[in-house]
Amino acid sequence: MSDPAPQHRALLLRVARRALIELGFQPDFPAAAIAEVEALAGPAAADGARDLRTLPWCSIDNDDSRDLDQLTVARRDAASGTTRILVAVADVAEVVRPRSAVDAHARTNTTSVYTPPRNFPMLPERLSTDLTSLSPAEDRLALVVEVTVAEDGSSADADVYPARVRNQAKLAYSGVGAWLEQRGDAPPALAAAAAEVADNLRLQDEVAQRLKAHRHEHGALVLESLDVRALFDGDTVAGLEAEPRNRARDLIEDFMIAANGAIARFLEARGFPVLRRVVRKPERWPRIVELAKTFGAALPGEPDPAALNAFLTARRAADPLRFPDLSLSIIKLLGRGEYEASFPGDRVTGHFGLAVSEYTHSTAPNRRYPDLITQRLLKAALAGTRPPLTRGELDALAAESTLKEDGAQKIERLMRKAAAACLLADRIGQEFDGLVTGASDKGTWARILDPPVEGRIERGATGLDVGDRVRVKLIHTDPERGFIDFARVAPRA
Repeated sequence: MSDPAPQHRALLLRVARRALIELGFQPDFPAAAIAEVEALAGPAAADGARDLRTLPWCSIDNDDSRDLDQLTVARRDAASGTTRILVAVADVAEVVRPRSAVDAHARTNTTSVYTPPRNFPMLPERLSTDLTSLSPAEDRLALVVEVTVAEDGSSADADVYPARVRNQAKLAYSGVGAWLEQRGDAPPALAAAAAEVADNLRLQDEVAQRLKAHRHEHGALVLESLDVRALFDGDTVAGLEAEPRNRARDLIEDFMIAANGAIARFLEARGFPVLRRVVRKPERWPRIVELAKTFGAALPGEPDPAALNAFLTARRAADPLRFPDLSLSIIKLLGRGEYEASFPGDRVTGHFGLAVSEYTHSTAPNRRYPDLITQRLLKAALAGTRPPLTRGELDALAAESTLKEDGAQKIERLMRKAAAACLLADRIGQEFDGLVTGASDKGTWARILDPPVEGRIERGATGLDVGDRVRVKLIHTDPERGFIDFARVAPRA
C-alpha cells in the first residue's frame, strides 16, 4: 500500500494563520464588516463622472488576480508629439467609508497578504473582487490619472478626475509579455477583444519604454527580482515556479510610477499632505561598492544612483541569467522602503531606487490601505474641502503601514520557505550552488538557484557576506517553522 500524499496545503494554511496573528494581523473579517458589505446594493454610483467607457481599457495582472485595481490606456496627440497615458484606479473610497467596520479591519491589516495556501485580502471579497474590482465587461467608477508624456519620456502635465470606465480585456503578464516580445500569439482575451485594444497595447508598450528610458537616464535603478510561487498537485507542493520580468510587467510598473508621481504632485500643488513612499540613501553603500569591485566596476564612495544604475545595466547585459541574483543582493543592501507623511513646507525624502522625490502609493486601493488613504485625500482635493486627516493621524498611519508591510513581507517570505521546505523534505544531503542574500548578527542566508529557495547557512558561514557565491548542502527542513538549513561545502581541491 502506497503512502498517502502529504497534506501540504492544510499545513501551510495553519502556518500562515499563526504567523498572521503573531504579527498583529486579523486573518478573518469580523461579522460587522461582512454585514456592511452584504448590505451594499451594488457598485458605487457614477453621477457626474466623465463617461470613458468606450476607450480601449484593459487590465494586466497575475493570471489568477480578481481584485483588479487599475486599467490603462494611451492616446497619441500627433500634432504635439506627446502621448497621454490614462490610469483608471478603482474608486474604493466611495464605498469604504472612514470609521466603518470594513475600514477598521483594513486599517488594522493595512495590506493584503498573499500566501501559497490562500490569500488574505485587506477587503472582503465581495468588495475587492466584485463591487470595486475593475472587472471585464462591467461599468465601474474610477479615479483617472491622466499624464502627458513627451517624446523624450519626460512627463509634466497631469490631471485627476472621476470617470466611468469599462474593462475591455482582462489580461495576464505572462501572455501579454510573450506577445509584446514576439515570443507568442495574442492571448485569448486579447484576441477576442476589439482590434483597437491590441493596437492600444502596442502604443502603451511604446510609451512605457520611453518612460523607463527617461527614468534610467536620471538615475532610476535597473533591478530585477524573481517572483516565485508554489505549484500544487492537489494538496501537495509539487514545484516552485519563478516568474521572470517581461515587457508586460514593465509596462504596468512604468505606468504606475508615472501615475503615483503625478498624484503626489497633484496633491502638493493644492496644499494637501502626501503619504509618500520613500527609500532613503542605502544603508550599506560600502558593501555595494565592494560587491561592484568583484565584477571589475568602481563606484564612488558616496551613494550615487546614476553610477549604480550604470553598473547594473552593464551587468544585466553581460549576464542576464544571473542578473536577478545580483539584483536581490542590491535590494537587500539598499534597505527597506517606508511610508512617510509630508505636509506643505516639509523637507521631502525621495525614493533612491526610483530617483524621484514626488512619489506615493495610490494605484492599489483594494490591496493597500495607504492607497485608500491617498484616494480619500484626492477626493477631498477634488471637492475643494479640507484634508480629512491631521498630521498626527497621517504620521501614525505611515508608521503603522510601514510596520504592517514589513510584517506582510516576513509572512510571505516565511510561507515561500515553508512551501519550499515541503518540496525539499526528501532531498536532505543534496548540494546546490547559491548566493548569499543576508548576513548579520542574526545569521547568514543563501538562495539556491534550482529550485529558487532561500535558507539559513547553519554551518560554515564565517566570512560570508551579501552577494558572495557559495556551495551548500541541505541538512534540515522544517515546514512548520519555514526552516531550510544549509551547511557550507568547502571548494574541491
